[in-house]
Amino acid sequence: MTPEQAQVIYAAGERAVIERLCALDASVQQAQQEIDALQRKLAQREKNSSTSSKRPSSDDITKPTTGAKNNAGTENGKGNTIGGQPGHPKHTRPAYPPETLSKVHEHVSAACPHCAGHDLLWLEEVAPHVTQQTEIQEVVVIREEHRAYAYWCEGCGEVHYAEWPEAVRKEGLFKARLTALVAYLKHVCHASFSTIRKFLRDVVGETVSRGYLVKLITKVSRSLERPYEELLARIPLEATLNVDETGHKDNGDRFWTWVFKAELYVLFRIDKSRGSQVLIEVLGREFEGTLGSDYFSAYRKFMKDVGVSVQFCIAHLIRDVKFLTTLPDLPTRIYGQRLLGALRALFHVIHQHETLSEEAFGAALGQAKTEIIGIGRDAAPSLIDAKGKERRREAQNMAKRFRQHAEAYFAFITTPGMEPTNNVAEQAIRFVVIDRHVTQGTRGAKGRRANERLWTVIATCALQGRSAFAFILEAVEAAFYDRPAPSLLPVPP
Repeated sequence: MTPEQAQVIYAAGERAVIERLCALDASVQQAQQEIDALQRKLAQREKNSSTSSKRPSSDDITKPTTGAKNNAGTENGKGNTIGGQPGHPKHTRPAYPPETLSKVHEHVSAACPHCAGHDLLWLEEVAPHVTQQTEIQEVVVIREEHRAYAYWCEGCGEVHYAEWPEAVRKEGLFKARLTALVAYLKHVCHASFSTIRKFLRDVVGETVSRGYLVKLITKVSRSLERPYEELLARIPLEATLNVDETGHKDNGDRFWTWVFKAELYVLFRIDKSRGSQVLIEVLGREFEGTLGSDYFSAYRKFMKDVGVSVQFCIAHLIRDVKFLTTLPDLPTRIYGQRLLGALRALFHVIHQHETLSEEAFGAALGQAKTEIIGIGRDAAPSLIDAKGKERRREAQNMAKRFRQHAEAYFAFITTPGMEPTNNVAEQAIRFVVIDRHVTQGTRGAKGRRANERLWTVIATCALQGRSAFAFILEAVEAAFYDRPAPSLLPVPP
């Protein structure tokens, strides 16, 4: 507006000035709302793994444009040289026990390497220098042939062949150990069927089709049905349980892989749904334990419908609070910073557990809890615009979360064995994400069941300190030779 235009409005009288000022104010308010909306969208787009539940691989990891490769004479720019650090204990591989050695080679010296012609005296009391080696022998493939002879029956006038033994019929071309090896390569080593075919061709000397490899995985899956069902029946009885889920592709369709992490075993389930119905099907409506999870809506609905005790992940809460500190609104940022400080104080108390008495530790946790809930519920800023809409809805949404579910973030204080975060479930599902990137998912119900069972075996064996290959082999042999299947249930001490 030019000075001349302003003079014309002023000369038109008080009413014209008021109308013009009101119009300008409305325009400013509208522009400010649009700016706020754009800033929120920008903040949403700039979310990363530290301010949301996005995976770290989605972060912007572009190379820095400044900073030298070497910093103050170091190799990695962080004040430390690459390799072992001064003062750290040396880590060496333990020697093979004597009873495991196939052969011992003794090396002697006849003359001094410096003084030619002088004899050497063997120092029996001085331990010799030892270096150990290991090698694999050439792969020995045992090929067997079963012959079922033909017989003529004079009574019915037909030719009859001798019947195959039941184990031979179940085994097929690959016997138990080779069948278990294929399953191990596929699910533990994340090898594709093409890679497994190359391994069998080049190392074992056997050429098979991809279709036959699929049949082998199906055999292994059937052999693991009973161990899997045992865990499925056991899991509703657990006192504490952590749950997480991640995406799964099945023949191009969207499925979800759920992980249920107990103290001594892990169970996977692939389902079309990501809703609370999966939790009801696996845990039942009578589940009496405490469920550790993130703040996803399915867990909140399960909590509401079933009345189960839940420990929401505080690590996820911290990321959501950090997001508040990135927003353009100053009061919202201050609210987020206060809440973040209180959460850091809580973890400071947790890290002091070993140095405090149980009474002092409990009192410190209670005080930190009260501080967090007080800030989260009551300190959120609010600003209502002329249309009655909340301008600081991110802060108010956080306050609403605390009003509704504050206690669910602190169940770990009174629940033995429950962690404040859901890290154990996220760690258990990590190798499944790796497998997803390598294999591109499954192609039907048989493939999904095989993944469920084999992933369950792999994760549980790792947790229990058992060999996944040995367990798979034992299960396959049990299926082939009609023996009881092994169990994944934890053995009582």
